[in-house]
Amino acid sequence: MKNILSLTALTLFLAATATPALAQLEEGEKPTEGMIAAGEAPATPISEAETALRFLQNQAAATKWTRTAAADLLAYVERIGEEGLDPADYDPIGLRAALEGNDDAALSATATDIFLRVSSDLALGHVRGDARVDWHMIDPDLDGNEQYAMMQRAVANGSVRDELNSLLPTHPQYAELKGVLATATDPAVIDKVRTNLDRWRWLPRDLGPRYVIVNVPAYTVAIVENGHVVARHRAVVGATKTATPQLSAVATGVILNPWWEVPRSISPAVRGKKGYVSVKDGDGVRYRQPPGPGNSLGRMKVVMPNNYAIYLHDTPAKSLFNRDVRAFSHGCIRTQDALGFAQMLLNNPLWDQARIAEAIAAGKTVKADAAVPTPVYITYFTAAAIKDKGGIFTYNDIYGRDSTVVAGLTDRNGGVLASMK
Repeated sequence: MKNILSLTALTLFLAATATPALAQLEEGEKPTEGMIAAGEAPATPISEAETALRFLQNQAAATKWTRTAAADLLAYVERIGEEGLDPADYDPIGLRAALEGNDDAALSATATDIFLRVSSDLALGHVRGDARVDWHMIDPDLDGNEQYAMMQRAVANGSVRDELNSLLPTHPQYAELKGVLATATDPAVIDKVRTNLDRWRWLPRDLGPRYVIVNVPAYTVAIVENGHVVARHRAVVGATKTATPQLSAVATGVILNPWWEVPRSISPAVRGKKGYVSVKDGDGVRYRQPPGPGNSLGRMKVVMPNNYAIYLHDTPAKSLFNRDVRAFSHGCIRTQDALGFAQMLLNNPLWDQARIAEAIAAGKTVKADAAVPTPVYITYFTAAAIKDKGGIFTYNDIYGRDSTVVAGLTDRNGGVLASMK
């Protein structure tokens, strides 16, 4: 049963990463032997477990592991605890037994299975599926085709360690958290670090040369350029009942003097109130709040289209930035010194401080374009390593999500099969 679960998890991963043969399947359709082995679908489908087994056997046959490469893989697995992962999840006992045996085909099959699981977890994170509560970012770091090409390079060039290390996050916090983990003895600290190391793996490996990162538990918004924080602002985030989801978007500019489109969920609260404009919308009515000092979006809203209608914006309730706990919004990120933030985000000489002030004073709604589109990552990290001091600073787990990640880290399948149990 242990092997079948491993292969099922592998099949789910391959489907998620859109290996061409699997990507062509319609919902509910079963992959077939021909699709995997030769690209021609036979008439009789086979079971998911058998499909995964045959797929694995085919790939193992295509990649003949040398004993040197397999020994390097075993050494990597035995030290994978340095990444906050559990060596036992990658069957070092089975790989050692295969190395000590005389069956080269069995060695290749075992090493292939382990390499796929290790590379997947390093690139995309071990905790998957429902265990990633409200996490909606797409991580493009690895697909099935690249995974097998990487494995073949690792074996052919004797570069197992280098190939696997190339998948690790490049953000300095990842390496600094690993440093904390190396010396930690307190189980609570160990769990906290492991949880946040995995969250870094959920993100793209390289966030880009310039980006905005929001850390919800820290109530902060930062602009990062070439690895250095050039601006950090306090933020108000979603209340526990209207939690801010974790997502990525691209900021292309800002709206100065924005209108606020009142969400339908709270429309009854503004019905009949002064300062709101009603607009017929099909069979119903929606409400808008015109620009002004009392507008709920304040004087600025970032243009960052996404499926969750979550934005960074100003607020008239400036006093909330003085509080230590700042979880009060309906999900959006209210940003302190929003106009100063807007100027830095735009990074556009046409929109300097004077031009922005002039546009605000005019009172008209204006869109200011950024010089270059900027990625925005809304994240959830409950710990940060203190640079050069070997400790961590922890943030309150405001939405209670750490325990789910810890549980996923103790599950060999990372929670990916939770919905099937």
